[in-house]
Amino acid sequence: MSEIDLPDATGRAPSIRDVARLAGVSYQTVSRVINNSPQLRPETAARVRSAIAELRFVPNQAARALATSRSRLIGVLGPRATTFGVATMIQAVESAARAAGYRLTVTSLVTSAPDDVRASIDHLMQQSVEGLIAVAPQTRVVPILDELQLPVPVQIVSSTGSTASFNDQIAGARAAVRHLIELGHSRILHIAGPRDWIEADHRMRGYLAEMDANDLSPRPPVLGDWTARFGYEAGRELLRTEDATAVFAGNDHMALGFMHAVRDIGRSVPDDIAVVGFDDVPESAHLWPPLTTVRQDFLGIGRRAVWDLLRAVGEAGGEELAPEPDHLRLIVRSSTAPPSR
Repeated sequence: MSEIDLPDATGRAPSIRDVARLAGVSYQTVSRVINNSPQLRPETAARVRSAIAELRFVPNQAARALATSRSRLIGVLGPRATTFGVATMIQAVESAARAAGYRLTVTSLVTSAPDDVRASIDHLMQQSVEGLIAVAPQTRVVPILDELQLPVPVQIVSSTGSTASFNDQIAGARAAVRHLIELGHSRILHIAGPRDWIEADHRMRGYLAEMDANDLSPRPPVLGDWTARFGYEAGRELLRTEDATAVFAGNDHMALGFMHAVRDIGRSVPDDIAVVGFDDVPESAHLWPPLTTVRQDFLGIGRRAVWDLLRAVGEAGGEELAPEPDHLRLIVRSSTAPPSR
C-alpha cells in the first residue's frame, strides 16, 4: 500500500478518494467494494476493506446505493462569493432539475486552492450524484475537473462552457466598450472583477480587444471583488488621478459604487463621466441615473445547463429542442452620453 497521512481529530473526515489512494485503486473500485460487487478479485476487495478500516472511513447511505440504484441527484459546485448572477443561475438549475425529477446538492468553494476544490468535488461525489454543474467557476477549477476525469457528466456554466455562444463575456464586454467609443469616448477605464474568475478575465479581455481594435490606448485595469464598496473606493482613488471620461465596470454593483464616488466628489454621471456595467441586475434600471449595462439571461443559462446535463445522462429526448437562452445584449440607459466638451 502507498502511504497517506491519517486525518487528525481536527481535520476533515476521510473521503472515498483517501481510501482509494491508500488502497492503490480507483474510487470507483472502492464504491464497488462498499456495495459488495461480485466483480472484484478477492485480494483487491480485501485491500480496500483494510484501507477503510485503517482510515476509519464511514460510507454514507448514498455511497452504499451507488451501484444498486439511481440517486437522481445533481451536484452543483459554486463560488463562495455568490453574486446575483450565480444565485440566479443556481435558482434556475434547481427549478429545471426539480421539473425533471432531480434534486440538487450544492457545495460552495471555500477557496480556489486545488485541495479545497478537490475536497468539494469529493463531497459531491460521495453523495452519488449523477452529474455535476460548475457554476461560474474560478480559473483553477476547470483544469482540476479535467484532471479528475469524473465518471459522471460535467457541465461548466461560464463563457468557456456549453452555453458559450449565449454567454460570451468577451463579446459582451466589447459591445459595452464599443458603445462608449461610438459616443466619442477614448479615455476609458475598466474596473475588473477578481483575478481568478473566468468571467472577470473574459470581460477584461473584451475591454482590451475593443480598445486595441479602435487604436486606443487602454488604461491598466483595476482588479476588484464584484462589490459596490470596491467600486466606491476605486472611484474615489481613480477620480483623483485619472482623466478618463468613461468607465466600464465588470459588474453592476461595482458600477453602482463608482457612481456613488462620482457624486461624492461633486461630479455627475453622465455629464462628467459615463458609466457602463455588466449583468443588468434588477436594481440597475432604478439607479439614478439608470445604468447602461450588458444583460445576461441567467435563468435561461441555468435551464440550458440542466438540459445539457440530462441529455448527457440519457434523460433528454433526441428530438427534443434545447432551451435557448437569450444572447447577451447591451441595454442603453441614461448613465452614458457623449463626453462633455
